[in-house]
Amino acid sequence: MSTLSERLKQERIAKGFTQKQVATAIGVTFNCISQYESGTREPSIDVLVKLCKVLETSSDYLIGISNT
Repeated sequence: MSTLSERLKQERIAKGFTQKQVATAIGVTFNCISQYESGTREPSIDVLVKLCKVLETSSDYLIGISNT
């Protein structure tokens, strides 16, 4: 798994969201979130920004540039 997929799943769980809740909040399908978390698909920049807003984290953290 990639850093993005691992951290996305970790942050989603830490915030108490289901994959479906995150998908609905950012306007993608449940399957997309599942694929992002399994590392078989990467989000576009627009989707990454939405994920950061929903999960209240930075893109630098999600993609592995920083550890905070």
